[in-house]
Amino acid sequence: MAHDQMGYEQMARDALRGVVREALRRAVNEGLPGAHHFYISFRTHAPGVDLDESLSEKYPEEMTIVLEHQYWDLAVDEDAFEVTLKFNDIPKYIRVPFEAVTQFADPSVNFGLKFDVALSLLGEPGDDDSTPAKKGESGQVVSLDAFRKKPE
Repeated sequence: MAHDQMGYEQMARDALRGVVREALRRAVNEGLPGAHHFYISFRTHAPGVDLDESLSEKYPEEMTIVLEHQYWDLAVDEDAFEVTLKFNDIPKYIRVPFEAVTQFADPSVNFGLKFDVALSLLGEPGDDDSTPAKKGESGQVVSLDAFRKKPE
């Protein structure tokens, strides 16, 4: 199979994260119409996540938040969203980069997206240089240069 030098998988992930970004922007500007509400799951220790330590301890890998009736200070920029939610009647600020989002759903219209976070956070094999790479049998990334005949 040919190496995808255009990066179509990353483009598709970025486009789908744009759906999440736009849905949240609409919620900021217009509120949530009708029965719409969002379930958003994210990696709690992903780079850029700002989460209260008690929540980080309670959800060491992944957390799901619900934006429906009671949320405050929702803000969205190009890379992340932030919101204040109450946990046990205590307001907690949360900031989540879109790269950390693992799932987004609006159950009111049976809509959902699931993201492959491992690839988007770690990058694709070979992203750091122009040399094509493939996964070796043990899971490590092996450059194709390792298999080329070396000049004598």
